[in-house]
Amino acid sequence: MKVTFLGTAAAQPSPTRNHSSLALHLGGDVWLFDCGEATQHQIQKSVVRMGRIEKIFITHTHGDHIFGLIPLLASCMNGAGGTVDSTEDPRTHISMDQPLLEIYGPLGTRAYVRNGMAYSHTLLGRPYVVHELRAPSDPQAGDFTSLTCLPSESPHGRNIPQVNGFWNDIFKDRIVSVSAAPIHHSVPCIGYVVTEAPVPGKIDPKKYIPDLKRTNTPMSAMRRLQQGESVELSDGTVIHGPPRRMGRKVVILGDTYDPSPIIPLAMDADLVIHEATNAHLPGVDETTKDCDTYETVEARARSRGHSTPQMAGAFARAVQGRRLVLNHFSSRYPGDDSEDAVKIMGVIGNLAAKEFGGEVVCAKDLMSLEVGFANHDL
Repeated sequence: MKVTFLGTAAAQPSPTRNHSSLALHLGGDVWLFDCGEATQHQIQKSVVRMGRIEKIFITHTHGDHIFGLIPLLASCMNGAGGTVDSTEDPRTHISMDQPLLEIYGPLGTRAYVRNGMAYSHTLLGRPYVVHELRAPSDPQAGDFTSLTCLPSESPHGRNIPQVNGFWNDIFKDRIVSVSAAPIHHSVPCIGYVVTEAPVPGKIDPKKYIPDLKRTNTPMSAMRRLQQGESVELSDGTVIHGPPRRMGRKVVILGDTYDPSPIIPLAMDADLVIHEATNAHLPGVDETTKDCDTYETVEARARSRGHSTPQMAGAFARAVQGRRLVLNHFSSRYPGDDSEDAVKIMGVIGNLAAKEFGGEVVCAKDLMSLEVGFANHDL
């Protein structure tokens, strides 16, 4: 499990930060979270393989989080603008028996994709489906657009109702599940929690091999022990595999000034990714106004639906997270390796760390980091 940050800018891109998007690597699959403008360009510069993208999760429909979605779909799904009338294009007859690229997002995501595809005359060579997470105040049925499904869009997109304040298990298989909750921003916004199922514990072969050899037990028994099972030997001895470990949990928040509704889902996260759009940096950031204080900067951030590093740190502490990554920075804060950037981002990270009390990383474009395990057995 690894995260690659494709874009870490807030609102406007800069020479060192692209619009919002990050990739979660799960084995060989890639899931994107948000898809701001030029995400496909960032992918081409990164370790992310476009052909591995299986799911895309949109936090909200502000342009800096969604304007790159349709171009990305065209690139990774063999999209084209069609052919002249006398030429048959197989993309006008898509088989829904192929694996679907799944898109999840709030109300309006399906309409945005369908209208963008229709009016740009984009044909795709592979089918997709859009699932919308509907809030109680949203219409619970319908597509929110008068356009009908396109040839490449599955008509089986779900409108997922919120239950007791959450969207639980919007996706779940035997390896991983995704749940979500609304978080407070200037428009409807969603935070996602990716939870891995329990995994086999660490096995020490030296603990088992002597008994297996002594009783002429096939070494294939090690596979069962690795899975935490018990094995009875020929002399009646029962040996037990190591206990299973808790799987990893990643919390990925969209823009927010208050993500508290997601706290019950986010507890004990191994990685929390939280925006930190604005910071008060007197003596460090030359754009700091003399009349500014931390309180005025926080108030301004909140008024626009955003957070400061201290607010991010307080949330990570509240959910007892193990590691915090700050993301979604104002274009004032450079994201390269220059002396100024290192100094500014170091101060921003320290502001969050004082509230959090744990490890804080400030995201940069194209940065990747592994998601480690907590040392907890079940």
